[in-house]
Amino acid sequence: MRTQTITTADILFANKEIASTPKTTTSKSAIANRIVLLATMLLLIGGAALVYFLQPHFYNFNQSRINSPIGLTFLIITTGLLVFKVLFLLYNAYLYLQYKPIASVSDELLPTCTVIVPAYNEGNLVFQTLLSIANSDFPKHKLQILAIDDGSKDDTWYWMNKAKEQLGDQIVVFQQPENKGKRHALYRGFNLGTGEIFVTIDSDSIIKTDTLRNLVSPFVKDANCGAVAGNVRVLNNKTAILPKMLNVSFVMSFEFVRSVESQLGSVLCTPGALAAYRSSAVFECLPEWINQTFMGSASDIGEDRAMTNMILKQGKKVLFQRNALVLTDVPEKYQGLYKMFIRWGRSNVRENLAMAKYVFTDFKKESKAGTRLLFINQFLTLVMTYPFLIFMLFFIVVHPLLFISSTLLGILIVSSFPVLFYAKRYSAAESLWAYAYSVLYTFGLFWIPPYAIATAGRSGWLTRELSQK
Repeated sequence: MRTQTITTADILFANKEIASTPKTTTSKSAIANRIVLLATMLLLIGGAALVYFLQPHFYNFNQSRINSPIGLTFLIITTGLLVFKVLFLLYNAYLYLQYKPIASVSDELLPTCTVIVPAYNEGNLVFQTLLSIANSDFPKHKLQILAIDDGSKDDTWYWMNKAKEQLGDQIVVFQQPENKGKRHALYRGFNLGTGEIFVTIDSDSIIKTDTLRNLVSPFVKDANCGAVAGNVRVLNNKTAILPKMLNVSFVMSFEFVRSVESQLGSVLCTPGALAAYRSSAVFECLPEWINQTFMGSASDIGEDRAMTNMILKQGKKVLFQRNALVLTDVPEKYQGLYKMFIRWGRSNVRENLAMAKYVFTDFKKESKAGTRLLFINQFLTLVMTYPFLIFMLFFIVVHPLLFISSTLLGILIVSSFPVLFYAKRYSAAESLWAYAYSVLYTFGLFWIPPYAIATAGRSGWLTRELSQK
């Protein structure tokens, strides 16, 4: 378990260090970061150069594929998918340029809000989370804060009570008699909450002072808004290399992808780190949500994606607020990272299957084309997971040098978009981590999608035990 000392949320969002770090450690970390980025760029440029020198071999390989019925079929399918993905990206770029976050409404118009913070083995960090919520620029008489300890094995309950001592009646704390999972902790919060809007915040996340009011304002402006996703950034991105990579990845995932989905009124997943739901929409699907099963077993993962899916099924809009910022803690080691991705991958499989049951029905009055297009894009990715894996393994065995060089060139080309996006939005120097992340994912995490599909029926949070902190 990590213990962090954090002052105010605004200091964090000013990109300052979470805790004081010796200059020698900072210097060593900066040197290591430069080495990783330099090695990544040399690797990608080297791969691109190798493709140039191996052009005759690529020509012969492609000719052999064209002359083979199986190879030709695969080539046609991949070309078709490539055209679809390019057109989809261009459409996304158009929608992104149209996106604007909804401005905050006045105090008088803000709805009553219940913030639910489920916690398991978070220690001191839950204290900082609760302080950041209480420090929000939100009318106190309209704000209810519920903190629920889900049977933690560490000192989380102590830190919750510490927050209660400091904040008094601003928060109410509860303790589950045993660890039953995040979904059950949220379920208790939903049933205890009195607000018109429910906000869920992970216990390892820190919000900005204006986050809550920005997050709930769309519900006032749009009566058909059922849920809103917050904008998630990485809290511990100063401490290790993996968080630096994930921070750039999160910007692409949220500020680009969810902006696009929001334009279609169909954000596919409201993140556990920060999300808001209209209480009436929650209660409409709450029995189904808490009793959700997959392959005969109770679902104890993907509660955020499941809630989003069920609210979309009601015909309501799910939007994204870029101006509702939250910093969240992410894994710093490979083991924690792949376990988190496995959990997300399994949830993705389950909820795409659930979405397939209603997305082509008359589930809402407004246009359904955008929602269906987003679903098709995700479903095609799942369907092609194993064919591409088989082709990749074949390519590695038959032409390992061609595979490595073409893959590195592909990373250089495809990852340049998130690099440019992050550089324009934030920092050119930090944007290079998108290249490093793509290399890591391609060669070190490629196995997760096929594994997640094969084990979609398995349960378990995977990353919340004390050994992971």
